[in-house]
Amino acid sequence: MKYLRLVGSSLMRKKTRTILTIGSILIAFLMFGLLSALEKAFTAGVDIAGQDRLLTRHKVTWVQLVPISYYNRMLALDGVADVTHATWLGGYYKEPRNVVPSFPADLASYLRIYPELAIPDEQREALLADRTGFAAGYVIAERYGWQIGDRVPIRSEIWRRADGSDTWEMTLRAIYRPKDDMGDPNAVMFHNEFFNETLSEGARDLVGWYIVQVENPDEAAEVARNIDALFANSPVETKTETEKAFAAGFANQIGNVGAIVTGVVSAVFFTMLLVTANTMGQSVRERTNELAVLKTVGFTNTRVTVLVVAEAMTIALLGGLGGLGLAWLIINGAGDALRQFLPVFYLPGRDIAIGIGLMIVFGLVAAAIPARQALRLRIADALRRGA
Repeated sequence: MKYLRLVGSSLMRKKTRTILTIGSILIAFLMFGLLSALEKAFTAGVDIAGQDRLLTRHKVTWVQLVPISYYNRMLALDGVADVTHATWLGGYYKEPRNVVPSFPADLASYLRIYPELAIPDEQREALLADRTGFAAGYVIAERYGWQIGDRVPIRSEIWRRADGSDTWEMTLRAIYRPKDDMGDPNAVMFHNEFFNETLSEGARDLVGWYIVQVENPDEAAEVARNIDALFANSPVETKTETEKAFAAGFANQIGNVGAIVTGVVSAVFFTMLLVTANTMGQSVRERTNELAVLKTVGFTNTRVTVLVVAEAMTIALLGGLGGLGLAWLIINGAGDALRQFLPVFYLPGRDIAIGIGLMIVFGLVAAAIPARQALRLRIADALRRGA
């Protein structure tokens, strides 16, 4: 306890300086926490992508559509276990600001290929039996208060029905929950057959992309080449890649989020390290006489050095834990509001552990030079300078 009192009294000698230093570190770790959650939001699709799934789209861009007639030809290829398809609707509920990620899909095969989308058996049966039924993630259902059996209008800014309407009114038949967060709980899926027949003649029988489940993940690259070779030189050529590669490429369209996070955090941490090291160095210089007196009354060089390191570690841990705690509160408080745009937004436990490790390293590095000064301090020289 006496060492804790010494550390506390040393920090309180210059209260304003100590508080400002802790505040600076708090801001650094607040940024670390928020950027870690943001990185997780943009890379979650890569993390949950299946190893045995390929994604086939138009060769030029995923915005362009491919014929639905490709379905049976792809299913007949060697090494293909199952095939499904989906299309981006660009949906919203009542008003454009109420974005609803919506996908007309071949629901029977889609749910086979994505078993991580857990739906109660009775709801699954009702969904597959109702051609105007749809499934919604539990998050979006809770947001808008949808209940099983509700008739819900989903509108689109991209597609139009043959009659000119932009609204598809459907019945909520199932609410799904992704197992172990392996999926988007914020989406809506409905029957492509129903969607297709409502379109004008020229817009029918096209889909956005295919998802191909391979029998052996080790042969995924070969199956992908065979799919693209099947449609080579056709009016609509394809590009097939693993689901993980597609998700990574899509995330990287806004930049390498990991590199951005690393660069920003490194710059901030380096600046805070200089500030803390300077603070500790100045504190040691101001207390030269006190440290000499401690050595005079029996404190060894090691004990005095440990006191200096303990001060730096206390500052680093107070600021770091405060910053991570504040980041956690902000992320959890804003999570529901942001879930419409970032379905996965949380502070991963791995990053919390990394943050605590960084605090320890931060404190040790910041204390290195001041601790060396304290260790090499000679009693006679210190008292002579303070005389």
